[in-house]
Amino acid sequence: MLKPLKIGRLVLAHNVVLAPLAGITNLPFRILCRREGAALAFTEMVSVNGLVREGANTLALLKSIPEDRPLGIQLFGDTPHDLAEAARRVAGYGDLLDINMGCPVRKVVGTGAGSALLRDPLKIAAIIRAVRAATPLPLTVKIRSGWHCGDNTYPEIARIAQEEGCDAITLHPRSRSQMFSGISDWNHLKVLKENLTIPVIGSGDLFTARDCLRMLEETGCDGIMVARGSLGAPWIFRQIRELALHGTLPLISNRERAQAISRHLELYVAGHGEAVATREIKKHIGWYAKGFPGAADVRRDANGARCIEDIHSLATRIGEIPDHAD
Repeated sequence: MLKPLKIGRLVLAHNVVLAPLAGITNLPFRILCRREGAALAFTEMVSVNGLVREGANTLALLKSIPEDRPLGIQLFGDTPHDLAEAARRVAGYGDLLDINMGCPVRKVVGTGAGSALLRDPLKIAAIIRAVRAATPLPLTVKIRSGWHCGDNTYPEIARIAQEEGCDAITLHPRSRSQMFSGISDWNHLKVLKENLTIPVIGSGDLFTARDCLRMLEETGCDGIMVARGSLGAPWIFRQIRELALHGTLPLISNRERAQAISRHLELYVAGHGEAVATREIKKHIGWYAKGFPGAADVRRDANGARCIEDIHSLATRIGEIPDHAD
């Protein structure tokens, strides 16, 4: 089920990629996931308005290093002109462009971007046409199944995307109104795969390695995009590979968990300094610290951490917890 994935002129080593996640998929997290086996990683959502105005905070989202390739850049905006201009400006920063047409959060939808675009197929066509004309980079879009449960506009949107020159499409098979609740309907991925000639990438409810391989097997999609399943578990990419190749699922020891936290912290410090690293790693420990005795206490103590020594102390504490405590 794991195989190379061709998206336009870009050929990935295999078909398991890291999703763009706002506030999460910055450079340190991307590098951590790449070292665990992600074939492609995306930046956080990049605001077109911020790029056009050359805001320093927006440009910082594009920070990368040679190890961080191939890199996908995800843009969000609501006008063909601005998205095309943004595509031109980021062309030298990454290897693939994605347009977010699926984000359901109010802050994004309220600007007319994200999943708000699903209500306007003509605008979607104009956006893809303009961006396609503006860049030679592989171009993809990420969508949801529709705005409301049951309206299922995704086949029409996907057809438009293909006709206007997209090289692949990613579907999270929930409606905007569902947000992240309920169960994603993987049958929608089967429908897309049967009706498109460009690659279909699946997302939604991929929390374990078994989930990931099951989506590939049940839907026939060309690739999968891991999002929330990577939080506190960058090793999920390694587990997917091991399960696919050898039929075994590597168990993650508390020592490995502690080592991942330490590596994550080191990457943060190298790129952002100790103060930012300490502040930002706290939320990640909230995800790392699960599934072992005392995890709730670790999460509570992480919230009170004041310096990197406090974080290292927590990592050491996790690493010393027996893996099979009675």
